[in-house]
Amino acid sequence: MCTGSCAKCLGGTLIPLIVFSLLANILLFFPGGKVIDDNKHLSDEVWYFGGIIGSGIMMLFPALVFLGLKNNDCCGCCGNESCGKRFAMFMSTIFAVIGFLGAGYSFIISAISINKGPKCLMANNDTWGYPFHDGDYLSNESLWDQCLSPEDVVPWNLTLFSILLVTGGIQMVLCAIQVVNGLLGTLCGDCQCCGCCGGDGAV
Repeated sequence: MCTGSCAKCLGGTLIPLIVFSLLANILLFFPGGKVIDDNKHLSDEVWYFGGIIGSGIMMLFPALVFLGLKNNDCCGCCGNESCGKRFAMFMSTIFAVIGFLGAGYSFIISAISINKGPKCLMANNDTWGYPFHDGDYLSNESLWDQCLSPEDVVPWNLTLFSILLVTGGIQMVLCAIQVVNGLLGTLCGDCQCCGCCGGDGAV
């Protein structure tokens, strides 16, 4: 399989993951599906924008680069004849590393938030804080009653941060694959040129 075709496949897979991440992070600003009265009552990790910055913006550019590789001709890329196929594959490796770091950021933020639990109005003292410790609520659903408000904030945050955790993990794997694919394309060239530039060999 040509390294350019592989990169395009990876880019196409990343696009829906980016959309899921963006939507999940945006929905976190509406705990329980409702508008909160005071933004200070949102969990701290929501403001780190893991799904928007990490799995979203930082992943969008690599995805677009991967998608564009298959359209590059053998003599150059994006109409620039001075830019060869090997250089294009090398640049895709750089973008893949950036995407890996972005996805890793989202993955870590999500894991921390899931372990920490959501910020809510606590039943024991009627103040806003974090009633759970070291993910104890994950195995004991009865502890969820410690959160009085926002309503259903525990399953809401748990579901959305889990989505970000999964999408971030998948994105990291796909970017790691492209790092290997890009290095192979840089060292060995892409597929056959089919006579482009007057040659039949790989570029």
